[in-house]
Amino acid sequence: MPKRLRLTRRFPVALTNDAYRVLLRFAGEAGISTDEALTFLFENFGSVTDKDNLAHRLRLFQAELGDRKA
Repeated sequence: MPKRLRLTRRFPVALTNDAYRVLLRFAGEAGISTDEALTFLFENFGSVTDKDNLAHRLRLFQAELGDRKA
């Protein structure tokens, strides 16, 4: 029997316009809501990311973060 999807936690999320567009596109292509898309991504984080690529992209993001906040 499949596990029932209960969205029990709500939290404010700030996204860049680019990130929000990607989220909307992913959710639309999958035929699910943005809440369900985020739930899917975080519940399956380890299997939908490449560990080496993630570490590299995170370092790039962190390097640019100061400029993005300014």
